[in-house]
Amino acid sequence: MRFKVDENLPIEIADLLRDTGYDVLTVQDQHLGGSSDPDIASVCREENRALVTLDTDFADIRSYPPSDYPGIIVLRLRQQDKDHVLNTFESIILLFGHEKLEGNLWIVEEQRIRIRS
Repeated sequence: MRFKVDENLPIEIADLLRDTGYDVLTVQDQHLGGSSDPDIASVCREENRALVTLDTDFADIRSYPPSDYPGIIVLRLRQQDKDHVLNTFESIILLFGHEKLEGNLWIVEEQRIRIRS
């Protein structure tokens, strides 16, 4: 599984994914900082990478139909400090081996994950 970590997330998210054995690039790695959401989405599709982001615009299935992407994970957290974001993300990493990500939108909240096709 391949991931792209958005610029609005701590770089440690990429480290957590790499440490678990996933292929990861960040928006910063590719000098895409400041790019529009459609441009980021397009790069993810071209590279077959699931996007991990805090940007709730990616949860709009009319603009970003999940079936058109290798996966979109939107962290929709009430608390967005670095430690909380890292702890929440770390708690879902094991699910990647059990739940389908490709063609799905995962909306991750503190107490639940909603998966939309």
